[in-house]
Amino acid sequence: MDVKEYRGVMVLGEQRNGSIHRVTFELLNRGRTLADKLGVELSCAILGDRVDDLGEVILRGADKVFHVCSKDLASFLPGPYARALAQLIQEEKPEIVIAAATTTGRTIMPLVAARLGTGLTADCTYLDIDPGERILLQTRPAIGGNIMATIKTPFTRPQMATVRPRSTRPAPRDESRTGVVTVKNYGDMLVSLTERFLEFMVDPSQEVNIQDADIIVSGGKGLKNREGFKLVEELARVLGAGVGATRDAVELGWISYSHQIGLSGKTVSPKLYIAVGISGKVQHLAGMQTSETIVAINKDPDAQIFQVADFGIVGDAFEVVPELIDALKKLKAGA
Repeated sequence: MDVKEYRGVMVLGEQRNGSIHRVTFELLNRGRTLADKLGVELSCAILGDRVDDLGEVILRGADKVFHVCSKDLASFLPGPYARALAQLIQEEKPEIVIAAATTTGRTIMPLVAARLGTGLTADCTYLDIDPGERILLQTRPAIGGNIMATIKTPFTRPQMATVRPRSTRPAPRDESRTGVVTVKNYGDMLVSLTERFLEFMVDPSQEVNIQDADIIVSGGKGLKNREGFKLVEELARVLGAGVGATRDAVELGWISYSHQIGLSGKTVSPKLYIAVGISGKVQHLAGMQTSETIVAINKDPDAQIFQVADFGIVGDAFEVVPELIDALKKLKAGA
């Protein structure tokens, strides 16, 4: 493979029901940084039948937008999505392709990498460019999150990685930016004979998706048992917040894995993060420390969580949280 044939950075944007998803703007932020360091163009691939406001992608940092448009991409299916992205990459030859570690990215990026005969680093938390070799440095947690490994793909192209949603801020709008939007249609090659979309089912345990939530209330092992964890759920309901949890709380069976935050779970960055009975292990902190405001409730004044918290309450969660709930209910009633 002649790696010199490949040039540019491409991000895989995502849409939900025809609207550009926030994670696209996060990827554009990362992609713009990488492209500027290499002195190349940044493109964004969007797959779907109908997608609104593609111009917003230009304003957020892309030089080119490729909309692969087909009724066979109206609902997410791994086969058609992977074939569409692989075909686009073969045509445009970007040297770097990054996607979010969402259901879409985690599913299709391995399929695309296999089709193209290249490598893929999953769940990266940091991306950079080696200035000497001009190759992508892909950093991710390894060995249960105990070390951070940096991975290179020196001999094949494109260099591919997925990055955790909410691990960086969305790219800001720049009204002065201009770019090109190109529509691609790959016809019958996207028809799937082995997959069929049946229906979309919402996870009933997530009244508010934690990766989209502005407020998250999380609980840890300090809540002692499943009954204690219900305090977190009640406080979240009063606030209209998402419910998060540490790895310990999930492994103890108090709540499902879809709520786990940390290196082995999800990365979140809400406006307000309330940590209840959480000691603050590095594995958990890595998944929430970019939150705008962090409030910690823990009876141990030396708990690690207080080192990242903006506000700390040293006290027993079984006394503090019920008082918070009562105060919030009274505030709501008065309003």
